[in-house]
Amino acid sequence: MATTKDFLNYFLEQCGSEVTTRPMMGEYLVYFNGKLVGDICDNRVLLKPVNAAKQLLPNAEMQPPYAGAKPMLVLEDLDDKEFLTALFKAMYEELPAPKPKKKVQK
Repeated sequence: MATTKDFLNYFLEQCGSEVTTRPMMGEYLVYFNGKLVGDICDNRVLLKPVNAAKQLLPNAEMQPPYAGAKPMLVLEDLDDKEFLTALFKAMYEELPAPKPKKKVQK
């Protein structure tokens, strides 16, 4: 089951302008201020299991986004905008900087 546009739009409304998504193989990658924080797959928000996320989501279930992938933290509560902002800000410091894009040679 693919993620619905309604689910994606609701998630983005809750997160504010610092969170963006990019389509990837029928699902979505989730970015906070340019850093990859997780995925949206099958109407589930899955976050990278960095220490900050584990501390703020101590009871979160771990599930892979797709078969063969590493398990990620399942974000269940999408209704608390302040918590989502705090969560992504806390995760931001632990995440690697985006890789520079390669220049296309002509």
